[in-house]
Amino acid sequence: MSIVVRDVREHELDSVLALNNAAGPTILPLDAARLRHLYENAEYFRVAERDGSLAGFLIGFGSHANHDSSNFRWFRERYPEFFYIDRIVVASRRRGGGVGRAFYADAQSYAELRYPEMACEVFLDGASDPVLLFHGSFGFREVGQHVMEEAGVRAAMLMKPLCSYRWVRDTYGDALPLEPWITQPRGPIAARRLTGTCP
Repeated sequence: MSIVVRDVREHELDSVLALNNAAGPTILPLDAARLRHLYENAEYFRVAERDGSLAGFLIGFGSHANHDSSNFRWFRERYPEFFYIDRIVVASRRRGGGVGRAFYADAQSYAELRYPEMACEVFLDGASDPVLLFHGSFGFREVGQHVMEEAGVRAAMLMKPLCSYRWVRDTYGDALPLEPWITQPRGPIAARRLTGTCP
């Protein structure tokens, strides 16, 4: 039973919203308007399918995005270039089955050609140890803590260096090869940029 990671489709936003709001205290709740805003502005917005059903989603932004998250701003005040994972949600029945790792591998394959680091946060509460362990095993390290002004939640701020980025920049500059695995959009904004319809 394989995991397929692909771009979200607009008609799936209701299902994404339900997944997000069923995720529990490790993810901030969303309403439909906020999810629509993320859909229209995220650089990376992908879902995972397993056995034909939605198993989760991941939303990401580049460091130059106009994103209003206080955690994103915390990173931008300290780091010039990074790819920020705004949220990752895996359906409860799919946790521990490799969906999270599939998302992070896909997001890293996108980010390491474009950014020197990946950033994310983990809410610090009594149940955060497994999530911190997961991120630590994937190469993330804590670089500080931040209390989110919009939610009053303390988060561990995590960064991961992307070792391939420097070699890619030194070798190709901004002229990446036109290979499908490189040029394939990873969300609505990326798709519009490739087709020339992004404002």
